[in-house]
Amino acid sequence: MTKLILKRIYDKELPEGYRILIDRLWPRGMSKVRAKLDLWAKQIAPSAELRKWFGHDPEKYTEFKKRYLEEIDQNPYTPEFLAEIKSALQKQDVLILYSAKDEEHNNAVVLMEYLNKKI
Repeated sequence: MTKLILKRIYDKELPEGYRILIDRLWPRGMSKVRAKLDLWAKQIAPSAELRKWFGHDPEKYTEFKKRYLEEIDQNPYTPEFLAEIKSALQKQDVLILYSAKDEEHNNAVVLMEYLNKKI
């Protein structure tokens, strides 16, 4: 049974699978060769305005989550993104990759919750 796996792109050991980076900005210090991405889905990331407003402040996380989920629901790329993940999951695990240092309060955690409800 294949599964969705949430991982920080900087982790030393990443499992095998279809690798999707879901950050709008390229991870600092990460080479494209080392990243070995199958897809860079920057269109699904929070808007620049929302990202800057949040600023990785845990106290703003609840409001950030609400606003980001609204953005995902209104994003014209969302159906294509979901279809891509569903297709990849038929063959292999799918790694949702992000670069934030805070592993509990970030866009990837929100997106993963969303995906677990939709897929």
